[in-house]
Amino acid sequence: MSYLKKNDGLWILHNDKDYCMGLTAEMAETLGEVTFISLPKIGQTVKSGEPLLEIEAEKAVQEFKSPLNGVVASINEKVAADPAALNVEEELDAWILSLREIDETEFENL
Repeated sequence: MSYLKKNDGLWILHNDKDYCMGLTAEMAETLGEVTFISLPKIGQTVKSGEPLLEIEAEKAVQEFKSPLNGVVASINEKVAADPAALNVEEELDAWILSLREIDETEFENL
């Protein structure tokens, strides 16, 4: 079973084991064409409210804070190699990274 939440320009999709994150369609529209992304490392512990990633685009540079406490489980290698891969129509195709070791209650309270 999957659950989708949106928080400060990011969508968070909980599938059975991971919490996958990406840009919402609204934020993608606000930013315009993405040209650069700064990502955390796999295995890095992230804390809610602390910087998670930064995206540079034609209209703005945006820092995103982590909506959850957890550990980075994976990053989208396609996006890491070519940030323009985030410039897609379907927002769920624009996933950036996934987290594990998330408190389910924390996710439900977003």
